[in-house]
Amino acid sequence: MPLSPNQGSTGGGTTVTITGTNLAGATAVHFGSKTATITANTATSVTVTSPSGTGTVPVTVTTPGGTSNPLSFFYIGPPFKSSLSPLTGATAGGNTVTINGTGLTTATAVHFGSATAVPTVVNDGQLTVTVPPGAAAGPVSVSVTTGGGTNNGLTYTYVDAPTVDTLNPNSGPPTGGTVVTVTGTNLSTTQSVTFGAVSAAFTVLNDTSLSVVSPPTPDGQPGPSTVTVTTNGGSATAAFTYVAGPGI
Repeated sequence: MPLSPNQGSTGGGTTVTITGTNLAGATAVHFGSKTATITANTATSVTVTSPSGTGTVPVTVTTPGGTSNPLSFFYIGPPFKSSLSPLTGATAGGNTVTINGTGLTTATAVHFGSATAVPTVVNDGQLTVTVPPGAAAGPVSVSVTTGGGTNNGLTYTYVDAPTVDTLNPNSGPPTGGTVVTVTGTNLSTTQSVTFGAVSAAFTVLNDTSLSVVSPPTPDGQPGPSTVTVTTNGGSATAAFTYVAGPGI
């Protein structure tokens, strides 16, 4: 006589189906000392709504013919989430977020606002999840659903991808040191700026502009370079040209 599922929230409310034989006319289903609500009954199954409880309890079915052997039902407490990292990411989704807490072993879903993703459980205190696409940029609540229930309390912020419209100036000497103003959109969460493969020092002025100092070229020679601006929402590129100085 198996139970499906054989675990549920300490708060009760789990729909449990008990299968077996000679179950018709069930008059009571007990979870420990508490009585469950019977919602359906046939000769081979009884469906009930579990009462609240804690720990592991025996489940029995009583019919006019007597009381069945007991089976174990495991009560699971609601999950607790202590942290989420990173806290922001692209509106397109796709990055991996780690959630730490307790009671996460039975996690089946993580909700980012109205979007849902299936997590990978690392252990009872940690899970990882690939962030689903967001409906729009901005904060959304994050909740985790486990066998013990759903817990809210964390926030994740979707960030639109950046754009780069202009570099001013868009050229400078191979020795570097040119102060370049980058204008575009969604630049406030800029994490890095590179000229080719070389990192550049930068300052975020506001959401639409950066001040960047061009680094020297690796070989000291002039030529074109791709400037890449990377933010929490993604990356955008523009062209910069290293120009040789005059000679006489």
